[in-house]
Amino acid sequence: MKLPALAATLLLASAAPAVAAETPFEWLEAVDGARAMEWVQAENAKTLPVLTGDARYAGLHAEALTILSAKDRIPTSKFIGTGVYNFWQDAANVRGLWRRTTLGSFRSATPTWETVLDVDALAKAENANWIWKGSNCRPVTHDRCLVDLSNGGKDAVEVREFDLKTKAFVEGGFRLSESKQTVAWLDADTLILTRDWGPGTTTESGYGFVVKTLKRGQPLSEAKEVYRGSPKDVSVTPMVYRDAKGQRVVVLRRAVDFFHTEFLLLTDKGVEKTQIPQRSTIQGFVNGDLIVTLEESWTRPRFDKDKDPKVFASGTLISITPDKALGKPLTGPNGEIVISNNCDPCVVFEPNARQSIDQVEVTDNRVAAVVYDNVRGRLMTFQDRGEWGWRASTLPTADNASINLVSASDGGDQLFFTVESFVSPTQLSLGELVAGKLEVVKTMPARFKADDLTVEQFEATSKDGTKIPYFVIRKTNLKYDGSNPAQVFAYGGFQLSKLPLYDPINGKLWLERGGVQIVPNIRGGGEFGPAWHEAALKQNRQRAYDDLFAVAEDVVARKISSPRHMGFYGRSNGGLLAGVALTQRPDLWNAVVVESPLLDMLRYHLLPAGASWIGEYGDPTKPEEAAWIAKYSPFQNVKPGVKYPLAYITTSTKDDRVHPGHARKFAARLEEVGAPYLYYENTDGGHANAADPAANAKRWAMHYVYLSRQLMD
Repeated sequence: MKLPALAATLLLASAAPAVAAETPFEWLEAVDGARAMEWVQAENAKTLPVLTGDARYAGLHAEALTILSAKDRIPTSKFIGTGVYNFWQDAANVRGLWRRTTLGSFRSATPTWETVLDVDALAKAENANWIWKGSNCRPVTHDRCLVDLSNGGKDAVEVREFDLKTKAFVEGGFRLSESKQTVAWLDADTLILTRDWGPGTTTESGYGFVVKTLKRGQPLSEAKEVYRGSPKDVSVTPMVYRDAKGQRVVVLRRAVDFFHTEFLLLTDKGVEKTQIPQRSTIQGFVNGDLIVTLEESWTRPRFDKDKDPKVFASGTLISITPDKALGKPLTGPNGEIVISNNCDPCVVFEPNARQSIDQVEVTDNRVAAVVYDNVRGRLMTFQDRGEWGWRASTLPTADNASINLVSASDGGDQLFFTVESFVSPTQLSLGELVAGKLEVVKTMPARFKADDLTVEQFEATSKDGTKIPYFVIRKTNLKYDGSNPAQVFAYGGFQLSKLPLYDPINGKLWLERGGVQIVPNIRGGGEFGPAWHEAALKQNRQRAYDDLFAVAEDVVARKISSPRHMGFYGRSNGGLLAGVALTQRPDLWNAVVVESPLLDMLRYHLLPAGASWIGEYGDPTKPEEAAWIAKYSPFQNVKPGVKYPLAYITTSTKDDRVHPGHARKFAARLEEVGAPYLYYENTDGGHANAADPAANAKRWAMHYVYLSRQLMD
């Protein structure tokens, strides 16, 4: 359907960046609105025949579905009590089975699984569109869990108490109606939680800011308030940490924006504010110490006036006792300040300029951390030696790999973790951290032919002279003549790193068919710690885009590919990156996949949960910030008369994290200026855009049909 011309309105919006009361195509923001859904159905009707009607679609779909439904893939393992639990989906169990086995059985080649909850059967019995969103089991006894169920994949969930012994929902147990909510067990019969409690209890981002405790048998209306943040906050969430000695600390995380969090402790005296820097992450609690990653430098005053303040560098992993976190000195029997030789806070590990800490997990007696050196991972463990500080050890894992911490045991020092690379299938290992022993428990079968692939790492020079590393995964015998179909995949935001991951879908549907994969480590990510992320925040956002363009130009200069055969793929914040790639440098690409994207950056804060990201992008309600946002916002920068490559824009109706209105309006704007595009909207799936293996297989088959048409044909 042809949409009315609104170019003049867009030009006015660009000239005056302050957000207008009404913007072009705003009616497409009505998620389930009749007019908006009529538009979606019309767009889907145009796109589906093009992509699913391609001769390659059936084969690509079959290969994707085989991978996504494979019964020999590694079961994601989670310790609950003494058992190992897994959530499993395949062709016969589309919504999935929550199941369990013993650790001994799990270590065997053919574990014996016991079904705990059949989500397909539950959805059928209740005539509901349930999607599994995880579980949170009560400590010590590990006999009951809070199960999160989502309607169609939304972030908002219904929470129900489930008995692991009887394998049934607890009659009269905890049951919380649908909301974006965070819940923790305070004790066996008390929850501490935040959610939508009614009018005036959610932030502008749509998250709760009122923390309450709820006892067993109480209705939500009788929950007791313990803390109230502000509607201007992103959220306030409770976290309960316990160590092996039975000590407990209750932390309230008041996120004042996406990256700045005020940490408070719930004590016998009430809620007390800590001195932990706002750009920090509490990773766990071990031996009476909070384990904290600092995302900013911290100058910590000493209680001994004769000593200089202690400075901790940004990116450092530290330990600190709750009392010291509150700024309380150690006192003697008469109230005098006691100076201890022990460090508190203590440095656990301090990365150098080309290192970063990616993940941290704690067990009863150890801290484990994944450390990356120039985007190549290793697994380190740390032992607290009291006044001698922390002792570091490196566990033997594959070189030049990506490591993911999966689950720590509820008692003891066991840790499941995976190791993988671009061309090496994922291995699941069990680490005995005190003994320093590792056991490979499972290895994923190879999903694509990789013995003829080569992985290289190059550097490009960005506009300001910064060196940007990037990986190239290609056929070994590939000729650098500019004719190679290449997909560039980047993210560049929220301190999330692009790591050497084994991607069976990409390997089978792209690399095996002769495609090249390019993975840039641009600023905005976390590859080199907090500073790498901060370099592309807010008014410096263009640096991330310049980094991407520098990598693409380097790929062309090396004749790895050329603009005729090179495409870009991005999702979520990467979808914003894709939109910028299309609008700023249409000359670099012949394909751009824009998935689940942010695109109207002058209105993103008004669309759930956009207001939570002001710390990343800036505030469009402030004219000076709106001015630099408007310079790159893709929706505002689509221009008539520009030759754009055919874009593929895709999202989900049920995405309640990145609003589908972004994708819809962008497509409508492209149509208005006569630019080519394909648009497809999945009516289920949530932000991940894949509610089940069948839907996910369709999604990826359509992606690679599009890329094949644009880059290989």
